Amino acid sequence: MNGPHGEKPRQGWAGLWNISFGFFGIQIGFALQNANMSRVFQSLGSSIDDLPALWVAAPLTGLLVQPIVGHMSDRTWLGRLGRRRPYFLSGAVLAAIALLLMPESGGLLMAAMLLWMLDASLNISMEPFRAFVGDMLRRDQHTAGYAVQTAFIGTGAVVGSLFPYLLDHLGVSNTAPAGGIPDTVRYSFWAGGLALFAAVMWTVLTTREYAPEEQAAFARAEPEAGEGAPAAVALAERGMADGLAWIAAGAVVALAVRAWALEKEVYLLAGLLAAYGVATMVAIRLARSGRSASMLAGIVGDFSGMPPLMKRLAFVQFFSWSALFIMWINTTPVVAQNFFGSADPASAAYQEAGNWVGVLFSIYNGVAAIAALALLPLLSSRLGKARAHAICLIAGAAGFAGFLVLRDPEALVICEVGIGIAWASILAMPYAILASSLPQGKLGIYMGLFNVFVVLPQLLVATVMGSIMKAFFPHEPVWTMAFASVTLLVAAGASLRMGGEVR
Repeated sequence: MNGPHGEKPRQGWAGLWNISFGFFGIQIGFALQNANMSRVFQSLGSSIDDLPALWVAAPLTGLLVQPIVGHMSDRTWLGRLGRRRPYFLSGAVLAAIALLLMPESGGLLMAAMLLWMLDASLNISMEPFRAFVGDMLRRDQHTAGYAVQTAFIGTGAVVGSLFPYLLDHLGVSNTAPAGGIPDTVRYSFWAGGLALFAAVMWTVLTTREYAPEEQAAFARAEPEAGEGAPAAVALAERGMADGLAWIAAGAVVALAVRAWALEKEVYLLAGLLAAYGVATMVAIRLARSGRSASMLAGIVGDFSGMPPLMKRLAFVQFFSWSALFIMWINTTPVVAQNFFGSADPASAAYQEAGNWVGVLFSIYNGVAAIAALALLPLLSSRLGKARAHAICLIAGAAGFAGFLVLRDPEALVICEVGIGIAWASILAMPYAILASSLPQGKLGIYMGLFNVFVVLPQLLVATVMGSIMKAFFPHEPVWTMAFASVTLLVAAGASLRMGGEVR
């Protein structure tokens, strides 16, 4: 039954639980990937210098998949299966298969291809979950909805991160011959695949999406029915020089790689810039010929026509996620070398460090789960969402800085508390702000485009960070944590500047 003035019905805790429980399983998959893929790659023979290149599959996949899935899910309705749930289900099946196959990787190439498949599948499931909260909840419940989703993300990440550590303490072998993967990691991936599929199926089976005609009946959705035409008109009026400028930027980056002998992975960045330039030119031609409803024209038009608030939040997200990707790539090598005294992946000390990183990751995710429900609502009600977000990001910057001054691996738990507070806010606050300000009919595409600013910094870290570290801090990965701290401070400053316009 509709609420007052045709609003969506208010969801109780059971409804909030069912809407986001699938994210618990998705985050188990992400946690296993984030905490263990560097370990898997190095166990299969990769050097630390090659890690960013191997990891680049993950952000590149997200960059391509999320806007496409967002665009398509806005236009999908498969009867009883609904609008977003077909993507939850298909992504979960593919991700579970990738997790089951990952421990059987026969070499680096197979592991890299499975990482690509895993990340693509997780993104297929994850992107619609962001829009799903906005679809199912009235606006005054958006903060609560994303807080519950963040709590499930944190809890799922704790479970995924702790799998190898717990199996080790249960007597499962934590070492393997050169070129092999320890049984602790192997069994963790298998269990994670099953858990991911079961959690997503819970959401698929316990929720019922509002049909297009039901969405149209809600008073707050009706004014948005015509949204999108201005973006198409604006795209048709743009000149081809815009696309040529992106192509030229790609050429400049490619020339810089050769001139300054940068890492070859930076060529990927050059290629992406040029590809977006070509896509822009094609989209402009489609819009001018009256085919603005095509997927390419729609995505490019909506990207260039993002609402001003979304653009300001995108800047905050860009720097926030730069820090996170630095952490996921480098924490295991940093902890192994600086706190356990070994950079050799075949050593027992390195594998012990890998397990401790899993514990540390579980701690920051556990803190995030608690902070999402206890701290964020309190801060946002008193300070506003933007200022609360800034304070949480500053806590995360302090946590990253701690890696440079602490010497006891157990003391790193303190760092993870600050990082966990930041992580909770990064997962909840920007989406709560966006969901209440975006047109309902374009919630999927805008959430997908917003996640471009989650992916772009990851690509930059994966392509540029290797060159920076090799030039200035060779064999000292701990300095990556200083970069992470600074980028979070930049994001916090940008969020503080938004404080006056966002409550």
